[in-house]
This record gives sequence, structure tokens and C-alpha cells, in this order.
Amino acid sequence: MQSDFHAVGRRKKAVARVRLVPGKGNIVVNKRDLDHYFGLETLKMTVRQPLELTKTNGFDVMVNVVGGGLTGQSGAIRHGISRALIKANPELREALKKAGFLTRDPRMKERKKYGLKGARRAPQFSKR
Repeated sequence: MQSDFHAVGRRKKAVARVRLVPGKGNIVVNKRDLDHYFGLETLKMTVRQPLELTKTNGFDVMVNVVGGGLTGQSGAIRHGISRALIKANPELREALKKAGFLTRDPRMKERKKYGLKGARRAPQFSKR
């Protein structure tokens, strides 16, 4: 039986490498406690969602996350934790899939186009 489970989660530009290790349920993000890494309660809640949904508390979660902003990172961590939980227990797949935690959020920043100031923002129009 494998003792630790690895998975990668992604959202926008954020990439989270997640490791589940048997433990007391601590969540460590970039060598910092979850409460110290994310200030907003909604972001902490997002990260904990897959564990609460599956009622899993026998794992410590170690996360290394890079890129993007805090919201993208929390979504990437949720995606990674969900994938790792499936490796630990394939029976959880149905519940996680139904909740939408296994779906990679495809929304990305739209690229800037030439002749425009941003992706869609046009220069100010003037008759003269």
C-alpha cells in the first residue's frame, strides 16, 4: 500500500504540486500554514472543500504552488487535492466529479491584440 500520494492541480497561471501524507489533517502551502498563506476565509474554504466533501481527515497536505494570484492558486490547490484523493481512494471520484472539483477550469487571460490597448480595449476615439 502506497503511503503518500502526489498530484498536480492547475487554474489560470497557477500550478500546485500536492502531496498527501498520512497525518493529522494539517495543510501546509509553500512551507507556511494555510491560515498564514491565505488571508481571506473564502480562499481557505476553497482549499478545504475536497477534504470536507469526502470527510477525509487522515492526511497532512503539503503543497508547493507557483504562478498566478491567490484566487488562482487556491483553485489550483483544490484541483490538486481532489486528484490526489482519487489516487488514495478511487471510490471518491464520483462525489468529487459531481462537485466539479476534478474539472480543470479552462478560463485564461485573453491575449492583447495589436491596434488595441488591451485584449479588447480600443484607443479613445476622437473626431479631430
